[in-house]
Amino acid sequence: MHIPDGFLSPQTYLPAAALALGAWAWAARGLRERLDETLLPRLAMLTALAYGLGLVMLPLPGGTSGHALGVALLALVFGLRLAFLAYSGVLLLQALLFGAGGLTALPVNALALGLVGGATAIALHRLLRRCNETAAVAVAAWCSVVVPGALVALVLGLQPLIARRPDGAPLFFPFGAEITLPAVLIPHAFIGVGEAALTLLVWRYARMRKWLS
Repeated sequence: MHIPDGFLSPQTYLPAAALALGAWAWAARGLRERLDETLLPRLAMLTALAYGLGLVMLPLPGGTSGHALGVALLALVFGLRLAFLAYSGVLLLQALLFGAGGLTALPVNALALGLVGGATAIALHRLLRRCNETAAVAVAAWCSVVVPGALVALVLGLQPLIARRPDGAPLFFPFGAEITLPAVLIPHAFIGVGEAALTLLVWRYARMRKWLS
């Protein structure tokens, strides 16, 4: 689901960078307020799990790939600010060490996967947990994959409209939303099922150990 370098126009990634800088500063304040000797090892362990999940690439039609995120787990255990900050670190390391994603695309990837994904998980969990806690966690995790996927697909699909040559040819990503939305959403709807099962398993362990935020 990562957007690599070269796919986004400066008209997209520069405003996203400004927005992400503000969001990272907001998230860092949350880390400073809560950081202690018990939080750090738990946060590091689950962030490492999210990092590992992002490296297990599943081949998809069209020569691309998808993967689980782990951001719902981070958000449900640690809250939105810490989840966003931790997942941004995951994306940065994956881009630098393995070329998964890119540095110019990092702000968009972090905002879509980390911030929107985490916020989606928290909002749906709070909305549904009164009915059934297990279902709430599963739905939250599934949507934390699908909603960011839709956002990434829309950002990519808008690129041909944002940056064109004088002859109308796209300067960056060449395919519109009519292609990117189904290409991203259909496989990630299935990936989200695995994400939901894994999130529920680890969330139950975290609840048993009283790690929840």
